[in-house]
Amino acid sequence: MKKAIIFLSITALIYACSGGNQKKEESSNNAVGDLWKEDSTAKTEKIKPSDDEKGIGKFTNVEVSPNPDKSMALAGNKIYELKCLGCHKLTDEKLVGPGWKDVTLRRKPEWIMNFSTNTDEMLNKDPAAQAMFEECLIRMPNQSLSDADARAVYEFMRQNDGVK
Repeated sequence: MKKAIIFLSITALIYACSGGNQKKEESSNNAVGDLWKEDSTAKTEKIKPSDDEKGIGKFTNVEVSPNPDKSMALAGNKIYELKCLGCHKLTDEKLVGPGWKDVTLRRKPEWIMNFSTNTDEMLNKDPAAQAMFEECLIRMPNQSLSDADARAVYEFMRQNDGVK
């Protein structure tokens, strides 16, 4: 039983590191794969690349108040517990992905929100996202966050970073 678990774990790790999602998209000839490709293409057409450490995506100017929005941060905490907690700690400790401590001090809000909502494109083209991938060795899955979800998670990150 232990050998089977170890084998499955290693297989899953190899698959995750091999960029299995890209290969699946390219080799898929079924209707579901084609629908996914169409949806991905439609999203890509709306996305505009940006420089100035803002990442790649539709967020080019995020207005941030001096204090985190408490209701958005509460909603962001719920999203974190549902979609992010399994891979990210709120400290600087790496779990599967990097820890979130001080992330809002290191990255612009546009970059964080673009990465949250445009994960695949960022991992394919953004140097900072690619460097994180090389460090963690596992591609962050697209969590299908809405723009509002991404903003709520960002406000939760700000609150976690101690922004008063």
